[in-house]
Amino acid sequence: MSGIKEKLMNPSKFRISYLIVLFFCNISFVQIPAYICLVFLFLWGVYLVYYKIRVDRCFDRFRFGIWILAFLAVNFITMLLNLSMGLLYNILMLMHISICFFIFYGIHTEKELNTKAELYKICKFIIYSTTLLGALGFAFMMSGVKFEWMWIKFIIYENRYTGVYINPNILGFISVVSIVCCHLVMKPDFLVQAKRTRISRIWIAVCLSVDLFSLLLCDSNASFALFVCYVIFTLIFIYFSSPARMKKRQFFIKSLAVLIAAAYVIATAFMVRSICQQGFSQLLSPKDIDQQAVAVINEITGEEAITFTHVNENIDSGRLKLIKESFKLFKMSPLLGISNGNIVEYSQKYLDGTLSLSYHNNDIHNGYLTIIVSTGIIGFVIFAIWGLRFGKHIVFNLFKRQNAGSQDILPCLFAFCCGYLVYSLFEKALLFDVSFMVIWFWYMLGMTSVYLNKYEPLVGAHYMLSKHRIPQHLI
Repeated sequence: MSGIKEKLMNPSKFRISYLIVLFFCNISFVQIPAYICLVFLFLWGVYLVYYKIRVDRCFDRFRFGIWILAFLAVNFITMLLNLSMGLLYNILMLMHISICFFIFYGIHTEKELNTKAELYKICKFIIYSTTLLGALGFAFMMSGVKFEWMWIKFIIYENRYTGVYINPNILGFISVVSIVCCHLVMKPDFLVQAKRTRISRIWIAVCLSVDLFSLLLCDSNASFALFVCYVIFTLIFIYFSSPARMKKRQFFIKSLAVLIAAAYVIATAFMVRSICQQGFSQLLSPKDIDQQAVAVINEITGEEAITFTHVNENIDSGRLKLIKESFKLFKMSPLLGISNGNIVEYSQKYLDGTLSLSYHNNDIHNGYLTIIVSTGIIGFVIFAIWGLRFGKHIVFNLFKRQNAGSQDILPCLFAFCCGYLVYSLFEKALLFDVSFMVIWFWYMLGMTSVYLNKYEPLVGAHYMLSKHRIPQHLI
C-alpha cells in the first residue's frame, strides 16, 4: 500500500499520465475510453492540488502566487454571484484551473525532481505516437479510405485531412507540438540534464516529415500560425540574445533584419502549403479517366475532389459572430464576468443564441475574450498582471543569460509559449478548457518557470505590506 500511496503523491507521474490520456482523447475510436480514464485522473489531480497546498505547502515557493490566488478568488466570487444550471461546470472549471496552476505551472515548487527527465519521457511518447499515427493516417488516405460514423469523420473532414484524429485543427496542433518535441530532444544540453540518450535521427526525420505534411494538409490556420510564430520567435532570440548591451544602431539593424526574415518565413510557409495541398490533391485524383469525366461522377455522387482547403471560404470561419456575441455577454457583467459555465446558457437565454452546445460554437474561440467574459475586467487584469510579471522575468533571463548558440531548451520553450499566445486569439486554448492543448501550454509554462529557480534563487527577499512581510517571489 505504501508504494501505491507514494505513486499517488507523485505529481510527476500524474502529469505524464494526464497528458498521455488527454492525447488519446483526440484519437478516433479510443476517445470514449480515454475520457473515462480522464475522469479518474481528474479526481487524482484535484487531490494532488489539495496535498500540494495543505501538506507540501507549495504556495510558499510559488512564483507570483499572489496574483494566481487573487484570480482563483475572483473565479470563486463570480461563480457564487452567477448561480445557474452551469454551477457544476463552474466548479469543475475552478478545479481544472487549479490543476493548471498548482500542478503544471507549479512544477518549479517541487523539490528533488529532474524536470528534464520528465519532459524527455513525454517528448519521446509524443514523437513515437505521432509518427506511427501519422503514417497510419497517410496509409489510409492513399488507400482511399474515407467514412463518417457519428461524430467521427475519418481521414477527410470537410475537405481537410484529419488523419486518425477527431478534428483537423487538433491534428494541426498536435503536429506542431510534435515538431517542437523533436526540436527539444535534439538539444545536447537537454539530453545531458535529462540523463538520457538521443532518439535516432532517422526516426526524428520521419517524424518531422509526417508532422509537416499533416500540418500542411489539415489546413488549420491557427495551428499554422502557431508553427510560423514558433519559427519567428526562435529567430528573434537568435538575433537579439546577447550578454552585452546592444547599441541603438545594432538594435535598429537587427530589428529590420527580423522583420524581413519574418516576412520571408510567412510568405514561404503559405506558398509551400498551397503547393503541398495542390500536389496531394492531384495525387489522389483518378488518373485513368479524364477530368471532365471526374467532374460528371462527382456531380452524380454529390462528392467533390479533395483539395485540402476549408469548405467555408470565410477567412474568419464564423468567429466574428462569436466575437460580437462575446461583447454582448461582457456588457452583462463587465467587472466580475458571468462565470465560464454560463457562457452558452446566457447566450441562449438572454442574447442571440449564437453560442450553443455543439462542437463548433460552444465557446468564443478566443482565449482572451473567454477570460474577460468569464471573470470580467477585474479577473482579466489580475491574470494579465501575472502573465506580464512572469513574462518580464523570463525574457530578461533568456536574453541576458543565453546566447544565440545556446543548446539549452529555454529558447524553445519561450518561442512556443509566445506562439501559443498568438494561437489563443483563434482557439479556446488559453485556460477554460480541459484539453490537451490547454494542459500542454501550462506544462510548457511550468518547464519555463523552472529556469526562474535557476537564475533567480529564492533568497528570502521580502516586501512590507501593512507591517506584514510578503516574500518577493510571490509578487
